[in-house]
Amino acid sequence: MSKLLSQIETIYPTLSKSHKKIADFILNNYEKAVCYTAAKLGTETDISESTVVRFATHLGYEGYPEFQEALQEDIKGKLTTLQRMEVSSLKLVDEDVLDKVMRNDRACIKETLETVSREDFEKAAKAINNADKIYILGVRSSAPLANFMYFYLKMVFDNVVLITSASSSEEFEQIFKIKKNDVCIAISFPRYSKQVVKTLEYTKEKGAKIIAITDSTTSPIAPLANYVLTAKSNMASFIDSLVAPLSLINALIVEASLEKRDEVLETFSELEGIWDKYDVYEKSEDIINE
Repeated sequence: MSKLLSQIETIYPTLSKSHKKIADFILNNYEKAVCYTAAKLGTETDISESTVVRFATHLGYEGYPEFQEALQEDIKGKLTTLQRMEVSSLKLVDEDVLDKVMRNDRACIKETLETVSREDFEKAAKAINNADKIYILGVRSSAPLANFMYFYLKMVFDNVVLITSASSSEEFEQIFKIKKNDVCIAISFPRYSKQVVKTLEYTKEKGAKIIAITDSTTSPIAPLANYVLTAKSNMASFIDSLVAPLSLINALIVEASLEKRDEVLETFSELEGIWDKYDVYEKSEDIINE
């Protein structure tokens, strides 16, 4: 049960008759209520719009829009892909999709910067630097983020392992040697993978440090982690925006690399020579000549 729905259930006995009707509809039809206006929710429950607004303020919100946004955030991990499509189609109707999505991404980055734990961020970077081996875990929609992080960290560290698998058994095969002095960076966003949770439970039993990169401290991987880095992830459609998580990962890579600045400079100096020798990248003069 999500936090907001649990709150509604807790205070349910104290609600007025009309507020109970609203609560009943939300608890039993949250996938519909999440995209209803106050007027629409009032029509569905045969309650006045003003009473719906008072219900939202009774729960501690300034108004119905704030309550609706909290509900959307609270239950997004519970929605199926089909339900997400239905919600997003209602949210984006008559909207400039490009403008809406990019504004949401900008807001996600802003909120992430304001809310992420600076203490956990700095400790996570130190844990990466001090680890004997660094494991990076991210499946399904989080897999591209894990791949991105692996691509850059392996240029700085010699001890990076990307856990890639399609099954829980394969994940355990790749991580079963993890030790106390290792670190596992786990990336998970709604819809949360049970596979990742099970792997982290094993990792915790082995005594390795866990860095969780997720959307909330209520995420199922947060209680298993030593350090929790939260990044805002809004539901734009059937997908979640992962712009803020990627920006947070960028920052963590940079923070960890700064402690090895001289080694990083030496590494990239050698790599530039290799890339140039074997003509890996287009050169500016080649582009100009074309």
